[in-house]
Amino acid sequence: MIRFSPLLMLSLILGSSTTWADNGELIISGWGGAYEQAQTISYFQQFEEEHDVRIKIRPYNGGIGPLDFLEHPGDPGWDVLDMTESDSLAACNERLLKEFDKSVLISAPDGTAATKDFFNGAIFKCGVAHVSYADVIAYDERAFPNVKPNSVADFFDIERFPGKRALPRRPIAILEWAMLSYNVPVSQIYDLLSTERGFKLVSKRLNQLKGNIVWWEQGHEPVDLLSNGEVVMASGFNGRFDDARVNHDIPISIIPDGQFVQLSVWGIHRQAQRPDLAAQFIAFATRTDRMAALSNLLSYGPTRKSALDRIHHYAGTMPLITDNYSNAELGINRRIRADSHWYSVTESIRHQWFDEWLSSTGE
Repeated sequence: MIRFSPLLMLSLILGSSTTWADNGELIISGWGGAYEQAQTISYFQQFEEEHDVRIKIRPYNGGIGPLDFLEHPGDPGWDVLDMTESDSLAACNERLLKEFDKSVLISAPDGTAATKDFFNGAIFKCGVAHVSYADVIAYDERAFPNVKPNSVADFFDIERFPGKRALPRRPIAILEWAMLSYNVPVSQIYDLLSTERGFKLVSKRLNQLKGNIVWWEQGHEPVDLLSNGEVVMASGFNGRFDDARVNHDIPISIIPDGQFVQLSVWGIHRQAQRPDLAAQFIAFATRTDRMAALSNLLSYGPTRKSALDRIHHYAGTMPLITDNYSNAELGINRRIRADSHWYSVTESIRHQWFDEWLSSTGE
């Protein structure tokens, strides 16, 4: 059983409280919690030792707005960014990231070229995907001792499953889950979400939760809210919930239905102070052994084939993106591959709709 030491937690806290940059530092975006702890063990500590450099973790909670440092002269921002696939595409379109040189990627242990070892669609113009993960819905087992929720529709059913729900304060995943609650086929979700009717249907479902939503912004919050009994259901990242359940004995269960599978992408900020070192870090962190090391600590899938056989702890339970991946209907356990291109081109529309919905409901 894997547990993270208090000493590691202390080092993270101390590391994030000092100034952001000097000549001996590489600044990397951090998402906190179990994910950042696993990255520290799998990537950060060893890279520091091998390259005689100090890694500084600067918090990041998504979006492309925080990446524009031109409005803040003297702010070094980040060198390396760990972004969702859709955010990285949007940032690339806005020229906030440098073009990625895929030649820095390291071959597989058997000599297979990196470009052939990564799964199709993992290498982008401005970055490279390093893990696959899923937004999922989880519930507090203590809140439902008898009949338990087992579908996305149950998340919106306050009468059968009363109690507060935790959601991220951003328009992602909830859009697709609303469609699933109407039994829209997975293959038709983005077609419907590209119409005004689609957004009206999402608003209708969210209206059913009015007064029962607790908004979160940081990845560790859904686990905290469930474990403290502040909510009975929560959306969040599969790795955080698995870590809480497996490693900390917190009574949380994940609803298999509606896994919203995405990629995390390493990218280099266009104003990176140490772009060459940033590229070296990405090459290091996407090595076969480093990818497998992280996936054995947290149930996030690797994005290169050579890492799969090295995964033992969470083998069979993590969301994977492979060359044969399809948006599948698996009985009630429907799975969605996030359409990151759709997300990147609907950035302003989605946020405008979401802001208007929040204002109209007082949420």
